[in-house]
Amino acid sequence: MTDSDYMRIALTRAEESAAKGEVPVGAVLVDSEGVVIASAGNETVCAHDPVGHAEIRALRIAAGEAGNYRLPHTTLYVTLEPCVMCAAAMLHARIARLVFGATDPKTGAVVSKYTIGSDGLLNHSFSVTGGVLAEECGGVLRDFFQKRR
Repeated sequence: MTDSDYMRIALTRAEESAAKGEVPVGAVLVDSEGVVIASAGNETVCAHDPVGHAEIRALRIAAGEAGNYRLPHTTLYVTLEPCVMCAAAMLHARIARLVFGATDPKTGAVVSKYTIGSDGLLNHSFSVTGGVLAEECGGVLRDFFQKRR
């Protein structure tokens, strides 16, 4: 499967979140063999969980299955550039690679506002690939917020 294929799975999780009234962000975690080991969408509102971001939820699911909070050699696909909290969680989980769709000019922490994960300032780093299906990922967010206005 390609980066775009995995991002389409993440987009499905984002759309599921939107249907629940959540901000439509989806995440998929893939192991070194290309097997999807976890996927999730945002659930901050429904779960009353301030850290219920798609990335955190996917990392939690995978860590629970693995019996280990470290998830080396994995790639996380997410429809929106992660925030500071999610980027820090990815560092702690020791993911190898992040692939995201749309940038987040207001709170993006891996290329837009900060370069967490690739700046060499912390004890771990991960590679970053942005812009995968960016228009589709951004469109899901734009549509969601237009309907709420």
